[in-house]
Amino acid sequence: MKTIAVTIDETTLKLLDELAAALPHPCSRSALVRTAVREFAERERQRDTEAREHEIIRKHKKRLACQVRALIAEQARL
Repeated sequence: MKTIAVTIDETTLKLLDELAAALPHPCSRSALVRTAVREFAERERQRDTEAREHEIIRKHKKRLACQVRALIAEQARL
């Protein structure tokens, strides 16, 4: 593991300490911050992925709609 320095205000530090102590398995500040940063990064990565997918769907909306209609028509025949 690497060590980094983070400046944090007293209010946030107090909240961090309260959260760390209130967990079912109390953990250190560092562990809580690692978890929070990891979860934030994963959410941001997921948001980026969803934005790219949304753009692809928007770009190909007409073709996708045509394919959906064809699939529904095929299923209706079965």
